[in-house]
Amino acid sequence: MAQRPQPQTDPVRRFAFELPALTGSVARARRLAEERLILWGCGPDIRDTVALVVSELVTNAVVHTASDRFICELREGEDTLRISVRDEGGPAGPRIRDCGEEERGRGLLIVDAVCTAWGADRTGHGTAQIVWAELAHGMGEPC
Repeated sequence: MAQRPQPQTDPVRRFAFELPALTGSVARARRLAEERLILWGCGPDIRDTVALVVSELVTNAVVHTASDRFICELREGEDTLRISVRDEGGPAGPRIRDCGEEERGRGLLIVDAVCTAWGADRTGHGTAQIVWAELAHGMGEPC
């Protein structure tokens, strides 16, 4: 007798939202991310870090691209939590800059300091890109 295939359990939890690329959307994106992580049972440390990373990635999409909107996604796997922001593109990809004494321009330095990995990928649709960052968390434990 043949065995019936078992339904696959997907260890990934996902949450995505789209907002206009306006300065006021940065705080809204941060709140939406924090609210979702609370629903997922994530602790305050990872929520604070995710809020910081979301703020930096969304700010970059709003300030440094020609986007009218952006999409932010949180994806929790067994060992990592990935934050990605898809924008409609701009003249150059994201890069870490030497900012000197300026307050502006430190976003990706902060992301690089608090995340285990980050990067950017072109989507293949014009100049649109996805900038992502990953945070490590417990082996299969809720974030």
